[in-house]
Amino acid sequence: MLQQLNTTHRRTVPSDAPTDFVPLKWRPYVLASDDHIDRHYYELCTLWELRGALRAGNVWVPQSRRYANPETYLIPSLRWPALRPEVCQQLHTPADGAVRLEQRGRELGELLPRVERMLSHQGTVRMEKGRVVVSPLEAEERPEHLEHLEANITARLPLIDLPDLLIEVDQWTGFSHHLRHLNGREPRRPDFLPVLYAALLAQGCNFGFARMAQMAEIPVDRLAWGTTWYLREETLKAATDALVNFHHRLPLSQRWGGGTLSSSDGQRIPVAGKIRNATALRRYFLSQGLTFYSWTSDQFAQYGTKVVPATIRDATYVLDAILDNATELSLVEHTTDTAGYTEIVFALFDLLGMQFAPRLRDIGDQQLYRMSREQKARHLAPRLKGIIKQDLIVRHWDDFLRLAGSLKLGWVTASLFISKLQAYPRQNILARALQEYGRLVKTLFILRYLESQDYRRRINAQLNKGESLHALRDFLFVADKGVIRRKQEEAQTNQAMCLNLITNAVVVWNTVYMQAVLDHLSTEGLSVAEDDLAHLSPARFAHVNPYGKYVFPMEQAAQRHGLRPLRAA
Repeated sequence: MLQQLNTTHRRTVPSDAPTDFVPLKWRPYVLASDDHIDRHYYELCTLWELRGALRAGNVWVPQSRRYANPETYLIPSLRWPALRPEVCQQLHTPADGAVRLEQRGRELGELLPRVERMLSHQGTVRMEKGRVVVSPLEAEERPEHLEHLEANITARLPLIDLPDLLIEVDQWTGFSHHLRHLNGREPRRPDFLPVLYAALLAQGCNFGFARMAQMAEIPVDRLAWGTTWYLREETLKAATDALVNFHHRLPLSQRWGGGTLSSSDGQRIPVAGKIRNATALRRYFLSQGLTFYSWTSDQFAQYGTKVVPATIRDATYVLDAILDNATELSLVEHTTDTAGYTEIVFALFDLLGMQFAPRLRDIGDQQLYRMSREQKARHLAPRLKGIIKQDLIVRHWDDFLRLAGSLKLGWVTASLFISKLQAYPRQNILARALQEYGRLVKTLFILRYLESQDYRRRINAQLNKGESLHALRDFLFVADKGVIRRKQEEAQTNQAMCLNLITNAVVVWNTVYMQAVLDHLSTEGLSVAEDDLAHLSPARFAHVNPYGKYVFPMEQAAQRHGLRPLRAA
C-alpha cells in the first residue's frame, strides 16, 4: 500500500489501511485522535516493524544469506523424520519432551530441599534482603614446597628463541605437514620450512611481512607467497588440532585435566584505520577494535579461535568451536564469564548433551523457576518467582531436536542461528520456547552452583587457565603495539589462527620440558607429590624470546666509507 502511495504521489493514508501491526507505543503517533492516520509515522512504524520481523526471522528474503527463511538453516523437513532417531541417539536425548521434563523435574525436586537446608545455616551461601549472597572463594595458599618447585622449574627451563621453539615442536608433532598448498600438489623445496615459520611469526606476532623480511632475511614476496598459498583457515585449524592432540597425550597434561572441561573468553584487540567489522568500545579502546574469542581446554590447549565484533555478546559464539571440535578432546562441560551466558545458550547446551556452567556475576539477583506451585521453598521464596510453561516446551520439543540435530550435524553454525534467535526487538516462537527451557536448565545449574563450593572453585580455576593463556597471547602478539591493521575479515581470521597455533606450540614445548625438569629433579632425589603437579602451568613465557636476535657487525661498520647506498625507487 505504501508503494502504491509513493507511485501515485498521494499523501493521505486511506482510513481502511491495516493497523493491526502497530504496537501500543506507536499508536498515539500513528493514529490521531480523530482516527486520522499520520502518513510519516505510519511509514516509519511500518519500516521499524519490518526490520524487527526480518531480524527475528518472522519475515524473510529469498536468496538472502543474512535474512533467509530460518527453515533453510535446519535439516530439511522431508529428511528430518529419517534422521530423528539418529539425532536422539547421538545427543542422548529422549524423543518425548515430557520424559525430559520429568527427569529435570526430579532433579529440581532433589536439589531444592538440599539448598534450602544449606541456606538455613547462614554460611558462605546465604539470603540477605531477598538476595542470594555467595561469599568470595578464599584463595588457596600455595605451600612453600610448591613455590620452591615452581622456582626450580623456572630456573631450569632452557632459554629459547621463538623460531627455534617452532622448529623443535614441529619436529615432535609434524604440524607443518598440515599446512598444505591450495592445489595440494606443490612439491616442498628445501628452503620451504623457514619461509613457512617466518610467515607464521609475521602474522601471529603481528610483525608484518616487511619487518619479518628484514628480521629473517627472506624476501617479502616469498613471505606473501607462503601466506597466500599455505596459511588458510582449514590448514591452520588442522595444524592446531595436531598440536592439541599431541599435547592431550602427554602424561603431564593429564594432571591438569582430562580434556572434558573447557572455557572461552575474548581478548580485545585495537585496530588502526578504518576497518569495517571493528567497533568502538570506550572501556577497551581509544578508538575502535575487535575481539579474538578463544576456547581453552582444562589441559591449557586452545582448540579454537574466532574474530568477532567487540560489541556483540560472547554468548552468540560460545558454541561454535565446541561443535566444530575435531580434536581428541572429549568435551562435555563448558564455562564462561557472565557475557557468555543467555537462557537460550543454557537450553542448547542441554539439548546437545553437554553441561553449561558459567560464572554469573549477578547470581544473587537471578530469578529461579519451579515446575509447579507445589514446589515450596521458604528461604529461596524471594527468588522463585516463575513457573515453567511445560506445555510450551513439549509443544516445541520436536523443533528443539531438529535444531540441536542441525547444529550437531553441521547444517548451520551456532552463532548464525543464535544471532537469529536473539534478534532485537522481537523473538520468534521457537526462541521463546527455548528460553523457557533454558530457564529450567539455568535454575538447576544455579542450585548446583550454590550447593557445592568445590564446583564453584572448579569453574573459577578453569576460567583462570584461560586468563593465564591470554597473558601468554599478549606476550606473543608483541609487534606494532598489538594493533591490527588488516582490513579483510579473512586476513584477520588467519592472523588470529596463526597466534593460536604459536600459543599452542609454546604450551606443548613448555609441557615437554617441564616434564624433563621434573624427571631431572627426581634423579637428584627431590620427590614431587602427584597433587602438586595439578597446580603447575605451561602458560609461562619468561624463558621465551619472541623478538629475534640483534647482530652487531663491527668489522663491516669499520670498513664502510660514507653512507649506505639508497634504495631504488
